[in-house]
Amino acid sequence: MSLSSPASPIKPRALEPKQKTMPFNTKLCLILLCNILLFHVVVSIDYREALHKSLLFFEAQRSGKLPAKQRVQWRGDSALNDGKDVNVNLEGGYYDAGDNVKFGFPMAYTITMLSWAAVDFGDSLQAKNELTKTLGAIRWGTDYFMRAHTKPDELYGQVGEGRADHECWQRPEDMTTPRTAFKIDKDHPGSDLAGETAAALAAASIAFKASNPAYSKNLLNHAKQLFNFANKYRGQYQNSIPGVGEFYSSSGYEDELLWAAAWLHRATGDSQYAGYLSKASSGGTRNIFSWDDKYIGAQVLVAKLVLEGKVSGQPWDNFKNDAEQFVCNLVQKGHNNIRKTPGGLLWFLPWANLQYTVSSTFILAAYSKYINHASLQCVGGAVQASELVQAARSQVDYILGKNPNKMSYMIGFGKSYPTHVHHRGASIVSIKKDRTPVACKEGFDRWFNSQAPNPNVLEGGTVGGPDENDWYSNSRGDSVHAEPATATNAPLVGVLAQLA
Repeated sequence: MSLSSPASPIKPRALEPKQKTMPFNTKLCLILLCNILLFHVVVSIDYREALHKSLLFFEAQRSGKLPAKQRVQWRGDSALNDGKDVNVNLEGGYYDAGDNVKFGFPMAYTITMLSWAAVDFGDSLQAKNELTKTLGAIRWGTDYFMRAHTKPDELYGQVGEGRADHECWQRPEDMTTPRTAFKIDKDHPGSDLAGETAAALAAASIAFKASNPAYSKNLLNHAKQLFNFANKYRGQYQNSIPGVGEFYSSSGYEDELLWAAAWLHRATGDSQYAGYLSKASSGGTRNIFSWDDKYIGAQVLVAKLVLEGKVSGQPWDNFKNDAEQFVCNLVQKGHNNIRKTPGGLLWFLPWANLQYTVSSTFILAAYSKYINHASLQCVGGAVQASELVQAARSQVDYILGKNPNKMSYMIGFGKSYPTHVHHRGASIVSIKKDRTPVACKEGFDRWFNSQAPNPNVLEGGTVGGPDENDWYSNSRGDSVHAEPATATNAPLVGVLAQLA
């Protein structure tokens, strides 16, 4: 917009009036306006780019024979003999974080959350041309789960030994650590692992129903069998799989059974799953949603049924009330508000806090859709759906750069992001550039302890994030804060789809 005056007839210089000065208040307003515009130009966040990169991360975490359309080119084929020790094909699936073990419990949660994103935000993903990639990321996990589900009451829940793996620093392409396969069965139960895998397959069956009905039906059949297995033979999976409790210990299995029943009900509408939900405890008001604690997820799915008028009264209202108490606490209008860092990040636990922040942010995004144009009644006042979206946006903005450190915690996004990420594959030169095998301890000497940035940019991976005071070290040795994980990225996909 031009600030000059309209053209006027030329006058003799002697008669030319003095140049008019702009009132001070007008100047001030224009300066402020320019600064505001400049601020938004500088810090505006491209959610679509972040969405695109968040899905790239799953390709970097792939185990097995990589597909022809693999986009992350610094990775190569790995763990092609998984399952040979038990004569089962256990190729595929995902490495959970910066190591080379396939932990079934967090992997199943990852697939459940990716599937939830595809189910609830599929239209947004399609509009951004990312739905096909999302379904591809889901299928890389579900194909593996169906291979691992060898009998109705048998599921392989881990490949690799956590302690041995963590004593080495090697690329997955040439790792020398044992690839022992571990399973659960009726004599060695794992209701949490089987229940979460059932939830993943049930949710995925909904995601694939329109595009691949036959595959969807197969997923659902496996999900039903796994739920029956989990429910009939009860026990915690860390009592059946040696050593896993050091890495992904389950606090209980009741929440996974509830979560699986909720997804199976959504996938089938079968009254037997509604019956299970009606007889189970809602779990009460929770203070976290994570790969270990799924109560909030189940509560939100049931609350959706209440909001749609499909169920009413008790015990259904308990689920809805518990879900909404958690949401109110997230937006700082509840009885027991979730703590925030000085910079505004939702704070839950010291280790990899962003896992829990992102999972909770997904709940905000999903619930904003479920209440639609209605308002949520919190003790601190009414909350509109738009406020839930804004609360989710504020957390994503923090993660992507609007924070005291002015850095993005998504690798490869923005001008400043973590460069010394705790990740074996990313921190060692690509096998495509140097095929010389990296020995177990050599990896620590040459790569882990190097002061140089990682040679491979792990695009889209979201690290554990800053501490409770917004501090971040950017140190490869700091696995508490600098390690990315699929359980962090999966919920982020759905939130980014809503915001993009």
